[in-house]
Amino acid sequence: MFSAGAESLLHQAREIQDEELKKFCSRISKLLQAEDLGPDTLDSLQRLFLIISATKYNRRLEKTCVDLLQATLGMAACPEQLQVLCAAILREMSPSDSLSLVWDHTQNSRQLSLVASVLLAQGDRNEEVSAVGQGVLRALESRQPEGPSLRYLLPIMAKVVVLSPGTLQEDQATLLSKRLVDWLRYASLQQGLPHSSSFFSTPRARQPGPITEVDGAVATDFFTVLSTGHRFTEDQWLNVQAFSMLRAWLLHSGPEGLGILDTDDRSEQEGSTLSVISATSSSAGRLLPPRERLREVAFEYCQRLIEQSNRRALRKGDSDLQKACLVEAVLVLDVLCRQDPSFLYRSLSCLKTLHGRVRGDPASVRVLLPLARFFLSHGEAAAVDSEAVYQHLFTRIPLEQFHSPMLAFEFVQFCRDNLHLFGGHLGTLRLSFPNLFKFLAWNSPPLTSEFVALLPALVDAGTALEMLHALLDLPCLTAVLDLQLRSLPASSERPLWDTSLRAPSCLEAFRDPKFQGLFQYLLRPKASGATERLVPLYQLLQPMAGCARVAQCAEAVPTLLQTFFSAVTQVADGALINQLALLLLGRSDSLYPAPGYAARVHSVLSSQFLALCTLKPSLVVELARDLLEFLGSVNGLRSRASLVTSVVWAVGEYLSVAYDRRCTVEQINKFFEALEALLFEVTQCRPSAALPRCPPKVVTALMTTLTKLASRSQDLIPRASLLLSKMRTLTQSPATSSMHSKEGAEAICTRATELLTLLKMPSVAQFVLTPSTEVCSPRYHRDVNTALPLALRTVSRLVEREAGLLPG
Repeated sequence: MFSAGAESLLHQAREIQDEELKKFCSRISKLLQAEDLGPDTLDSLQRLFLIISATKYNRRLEKTCVDLLQATLGMAACPEQLQVLCAAILREMSPSDSLSLVWDHTQNSRQLSLVASVLLAQGDRNEEVSAVGQGVLRALESRQPEGPSLRYLLPIMAKVVVLSPGTLQEDQATLLSKRLVDWLRYASLQQGLPHSSSFFSTPRARQPGPITEVDGAVATDFFTVLSTGHRFTEDQWLNVQAFSMLRAWLLHSGPEGLGILDTDDRSEQEGSTLSVISATSSSAGRLLPPRERLREVAFEYCQRLIEQSNRRALRKGDSDLQKACLVEAVLVLDVLCRQDPSFLYRSLSCLKTLHGRVRGDPASVRVLLPLARFFLSHGEAAAVDSEAVYQHLFTRIPLEQFHSPMLAFEFVQFCRDNLHLFGGHLGTLRLSFPNLFKFLAWNSPPLTSEFVALLPALVDAGTALEMLHALLDLPCLTAVLDLQLRSLPASSERPLWDTSLRAPSCLEAFRDPKFQGLFQYLLRPKASGATERLVPLYQLLQPMAGCARVAQCAEAVPTLLQTFFSAVTQVADGALINQLALLLLGRSDSLYPAPGYAARVHSVLSSQFLALCTLKPSLVVELARDLLEFLGSVNGLRSRASLVTSVVWAVGEYLSVAYDRRCTVEQINKFFEALEALLFEVTQCRPSAALPRCPPKVVTALMTTLTKLASRSQDLIPRASLLLSKMRTLTQSPATSSMHSKEGAEAICTRATELLTLLKMPSVAQFVLTPSTEVCSPRYHRDVNTALPLALRTVSRLVEREAGLLPG
């Protein structure tokens, strides 16, 4: 969240109109053409960057201004801060046809890196990615000390490898592998010299000190990203950058990347002397090919990082860096073991030890994810008890760390990315959905799209009903998680929540032993196979319904419900479909009272009830008693109008022998009586009635369904006709104006007239309202001679008083 001042600046930037922006660009153009690019220019460029980056859509800048920004970026004498701003503005404009930057080797490496960042943001319109990659490679081939500094170009090369892996030729890939070996393994162990020294400083004082470890000890092994010092040399910076791109390069240059296995390459002799000596010593006199040598050095580097992570860091920043490096080291080892299984048995011992060390450390929990990924990939070959690893991963971490947004995202992404590897452990993942939903409940806005992709893999016929309950109770879970955090002892690292909300009664209820069973059920770590009615909790936690986090979660539930039903219908059998339909009806009046939540959920439930009926039309006959009970009450009709409409429509559509031979006249009569009573109740005009106003859509659906049922049991036609006549008369009564709008009354009157017209010819009514399968086929509607509209027009002519069969 931004501060009030930042929010104000962003709002002002978004409100600037095109005419104002045009004038501002003209002012910037004048400033950029001046000989002295002073503070005014810097301030104006900062404002321009804020304006074009504050909105989602692209802002159009004057061509003169864009050309001057490009020219300023290419000026050798321009201050670096101005060049950085020019590059940032041009990147925000990308992709754009108005940019004409080119790779110029006469520029210094800082300018080249800025120009390259803009070219890469353009995409690969004119093969810019390939051109940038080739430019960096030419700089790599140049070994002159006065050549461009690779410190600024290597990150660009890492981006090129990801965006366009086919840019590099075989010899170029070999060259880069050699250089990476040198940077990773042979960086200096002395700190860099200060940039400037005073007149009174002595040569002894200017001598660089040794590189140290994170615990302050002098480093005795090779330099890594965890080595510390006051100043770093060029090759030490390259060591850090080489490690940052190592995993991407290994994936690109491995057998599955280039499609070529390493062979002996005698050109290794042209590399650095140190590389040759090290390769010779580590391979018992045999020269390793460049890629194999790189993998060997990468393995040594990762082992060194794991060893360094055991040291007690003196600074918190170094401690955080240790954990980040452990994550990357384990991921690199995973890549190495997949490319060369010989690394697996060399890695297992230290990784098992590492897992035992970090599994009990809450601060190192993020390291467990790549370790689990490693054991998931290699557990069988390594004889590791992967089940124990996953039980700990899925049971404890979500329960204790649900409030960490970074871990939540990484955890869900881990589940998504490794679904193909779970195999026999997929059941563990599916049973752990209550724990995974804790991440979703607390971090719903950023994780909704991730769970939309993950949810189909979690859906299983055995836990589908429990999962649906959990999704509907997600806002309630958010409120309970908030209370759980509020009840913990004060901690400096406790996550932020809505401090403006005061709910002492909710906290008391959370600690009350009488309600512990319900709270523990909602916080369960695994699927239990049982369901609990949480209505008492809804009442207790109603003060939490206005919490911003609860409201955000409530907005995400409809999307997740749609995803759930799309997945569950793929695995559901007839019995499960019936249970899902009953659950929809039962939960329609049992939802957490978050503002607007019930209306959004009912909209989804109504559409999904129809989808279940379409999937299994016999559902209406099989659940006739439950549907009659649901329709027998008008409580909450206004809030559940969409679901009631869907149920009424489904009864009219599928309560027929055409869909289920078990359908009887007795069932049709019972439904007719229930719907007739419901229509009578909802259309009564009582000024002080406790009944809610009924939407016209429900009334028209009830009339249509009653007409359909009457067409299938012709003894009901007189009652249906009388009811429709009363409805038509009622809508024309002045008293109806308090019940429905003018448009609503007209819709009801029109529908009643149409249905009365149909019932005057029962055989035609049955043909129109209960068409056979042939009539429903597309051919029947496309054929001019047999189209349904033609039949309806004919029927209209037959029954209208003004029309006759004979001309004249």
